[in-house]
Amino acid sequence: MSNDTAYLEALYNNRAAVPDFQDYFDRWLKVSEATRQSMNDRCEKDVPYGDDIMETMDVFLPKGQSKALMMFVHGGYWRSLDKSQHGFVARPFIDAGVAVAAINYSLCPTVAMEHIVRQMIAASVFLYRNASDFGFPRKRMFVVGHSAGGHLAAMALACLWPQVAPGLPRKLFQGALSISGLYDLRVLTSIPSINADLRMTPTAANRLSPALMVPPTNAPLSIGVGGQEIGGFKDQHRIIAQAWPGNIDADVPCPEDNHFSILEKFADGQSELYCASMRMMDL
Repeated sequence: MSNDTAYLEALYNNRAAVPDFQDYFDRWLKVSEATRQSMNDRCEKDVPYGDDIMETMDVFLPKGQSKALMMFVHGGYWRSLDKSQHGFVARPFIDAGVAVAAINYSLCPTVAMEHIVRQMIAASVFLYRNASDFGFPRKRMFVVGHSAGGHLAAMALACLWPQVAPGLPRKLFQGALSISGLYDLRVLTSIPSINADLRMTPTAANRLSPALMVPPTNAPLSIGVGGQEIGGFKDQHRIIAQAWPGNIDADVPCPEDNHFSILEKFADGQSELYCASMRMMDL
């Protein structure tokens, strides 16, 4: 391994930086299972948004009328993890009257990242078109993502929705929150341990980097990164702030968090990250 490659590995390998990462995943799954069980009558599990076995979502519904819809997109470097480990993020939002849809998508290397982006788009369109069935206002849709999911959340704001299908609005999502997201993917093509699964070409990295796009609307993007995260993710945080200055609504400080604890902070109804997401939704 060259010195340059080793340096990039250190900048972007979260699991090496947080040795107890599996403890986080185990805890997320346990709490998510408890959340689904406790909301059994208000959790619609494995709702299909497409024909692929991975194209499903869990939809958590509050009591009474929903004030908004939050589509949550999980992380895992587009190659691991699952919605089943992320239902725990729904609890404080459900309690506040916000419906939550935790989406699944196919994983690399089984599919290319462009396919995952198309799946995110399909899930978004499904929710927009079926808003009345789930009882949320279609003009009050927001998207939140963590890590690779943060990339997909930013891509949702960059999407030219009227070109996806007739009848879609320019601003399908009214705002987004990206937690520890990735925005300029070109660097990942030089990291063997990551790109061995992503199999991303430089051309694809250019095409799929939201930092290289001009947002088509004024939909706000809030961003947060942990103060204890490794350098690559702090770099990515700065990159999107500089690339989308007109859209950045809030830069949420999370000084004590690493790449995994920050997601638990988001699901804490007393945290600044949670409060920022509620402000994004005008709640």
